[in-house]
Amino acid sequence: MLTWPAPQIPRLPGTGEPVRVLDTASGAVVVAAPGPQARLYVCGITPYDATHLGHAATYVAFDVLVRAWRDAGQQVTYASNVTDVDDPLLERATATGVDWRELAAQQTALYASDMTALGVVPPDVYRGVVECVPQVVAGVRRLLESGAAYRLPAPDGGDDVYADLSADAAFGTVARLDVATMRALSAERGGDPDRPGKRSALDPLLWRAERPGEPAWEAPGLGRGRPGWHVECAVIAADALGVPYDVQGGGSDLAFPHHECSASHLRMLDGAAAGTHVHTGMVGYQGHKMSKSLGNLVLVSALLAAGVEPMAIRLALLAHRYRDDWEWTDAGLAAAQERLVTWRRALAGNGGPDAGPVLAAVRAAVADDLDTPRALAVVDAWSVTALVGEVPFHEGAPGVVARTIDALLGVRM
Repeated sequence: MLTWPAPQIPRLPGTGEPVRVLDTASGAVVVAAPGPQARLYVCGITPYDATHLGHAATYVAFDVLVRAWRDAGQQVTYASNVTDVDDPLLERATATGVDWRELAAQQTALYASDMTALGVVPPDVYRGVVECVPQVVAGVRRLLESGAAYRLPAPDGGDDVYADLSADAAFGTVARLDVATMRALSAERGGDPDRPGKRSALDPLLWRAERPGEPAWEAPGLGRGRPGWHVECAVIAADALGVPYDVQGGGSDLAFPHHECSASHLRMLDGAAAGTHVHTGMVGYQGHKMSKSLGNLVLVSALLAAGVEPMAIRLALLAHRYRDDWEWTDAGLAAAQERLVTWRRALAGNGGPDAGPVLAAVRAAVADDLDTPRALAVVDAWSVTALVGEVPFHEGAPGVVARTIDALLGVRM
């Protein structure tokens, strides 16, 4: 699967600090990638609808992580996926009368266009589930052979395959939830805890036997069917990055069951999973979490079509700490647009206040658990001082500040 065009990232003098992030599994702020290499997997979209601002906030946050790693001199490998066959996609295709493959292609292309506009660095490895079915089949077969999975007769013939979570003593260590909460979230987020015959209510589906009217692939040893959700990401991540890799990323609604189960699959397949799990907060709108099921979406493409500048959208997202829940408002967007105008005025001259402290402070902010609101405040303060013009004049300072916010925050002037 092809990615979108990569933005050009300016080089900055010196190097950044080691980047620290909040690890969901431990509850501690840790160095995200302690070695010379940094390996990141961020769960991608299920392409049945356009990119809303909840998606955008997640991908912009991890874009800042990638930029901060690179600024610190680390070699970054970033992998992601597109879940281009899944129940929500098939349901939307049926409801709209569009072939599921056409719908997936349309929405994946729109997502790429949105990411390009927002200046998001594309993944180095970018794979759709459909192109990875043989690798998933091989992984499911290995889990069966090791006794970490079992078969369950499907209603229309053939066998569904489920992971046996009792084989993994570390299950539950990612999201750290009690059994009752896990069961409730499983039912809410695509699981089937009440399926008769399962060994445990939380056991996740690895392979779904063919049902009438659904896409299916021939799978030696499994029969015709399609992959389950969690194992797809486990297989793609391991193939792209190896294990253990440094950071597993996504929205906080993916911590359970998706990241909990995919980490379990990785442990059963390869003996290790991600070292750190990083989750972004939920973006609300009109009093509720922004979601396709509720229909309270603010779409990136709709904002762009209405003439909103992409960098204003990006600034509106960066004004909130990545791990916080927050509400999208017209006032927040207006503040971002005003900030963009102010920055441009301050950067328009040939000189201004010393840019060295700005570079150091922005670097420190993004290294400190991606504290982008603090980074924006640093640039705000420099801009106000530059516009007042009552400090020693440093020729070329605006250029350094512009390159700093471009390289580290992805905001192009």
